[in-house]
Amino acid sequence: MFARIQITTPKQGNHHRVAPTEYRDIPGFCKSATIEDIRKHGYVLTPGRYVGAAPQEEDDEPFEEKMARLVAQLREQQAAARRLDAEIARNLQELGFWENSR
Repeated sequence: MFARIQITTPKQGNHHRVAPTEYRDIPGFCKSATIEDIRKHGYVLTPGRYVGAAPQEEDDEPFEEKMARLVAQLREQQAAARRLDAEIARNLQELGFWENSR
C-alpha cells in the first residue's frame, strides 16, 4: 500500500491532492479487489466489474417535463449549430476555401 499518493476525482478536477494514509474504496472510482474477487470474475480485470457505479442523485423531475425541457434545449442547440455552420461557411467562402454549389 502507498502511504501517500495523489488522487483526483472528476469532480475535483486536476487539483493535486494528497490522499489519506489509509486507503478506502470509492464506488464508481476505485476499489481494492481481492484475489478471490478476481478469480470469481475469471481473472478479467475490467475496472467496471469491481469499481461499480457511484450512487446516483435522485431525479424527481417528471419524465414528460424532463423530455420537453431536453427537446427544447436540443432545438436551441441545433439552431445555434446552424448559425455557426453558416458563419463558418461565409468565412471560408471569403477566404476562397468554400464553394457555393454545395
